[in-house]
Amino acid sequence: MSTWTNDQLETIERVDEIEIAARRTDGTLNKPRVIWAVRDGDDVYIRSVNGSSAAWYRATRGRHEGHLKAAGVDADVTFTDVGAAVKDRVDAAYRDKYRRYAASIVDSINSPGAAETTMRVVPR
Repeated sequence: MSTWTNDQLETIERVDEIEIAARRTDGTLNKPRVIWAVRDGDDVYIRSVNGSSAAWYRATRGRHEGHLKAAGVDADVTFTDVGAAVKDRVDAAYRDKYRRYAASIVDSINSPGAAETTMRVVPR
């Protein structure tokens, strides 16, 4: 699998939280972490609200592989670093999806430190 199905995209778009687990160098998965994810077209993006110092984010740096779970979506994934070109779209997607939360919370996920950790999540 190299693309998300419409059902998977709709689920990820609908749920507030997903679970992400990075794959260790020995092939096993780290403990899953609950994070926010957004959809932009046919792509799914995640970022670390705590920036590059977050343990779960650092764990993705090794193999760039892991696992995503969200309300019936259960997929092995690849974490692909993205450049600044998608930053504004991902910021907007976070603002739109999580607008019912306090502005300070949404501002945290859109902070420069969080934005630099933005990754596209691609099913494998």
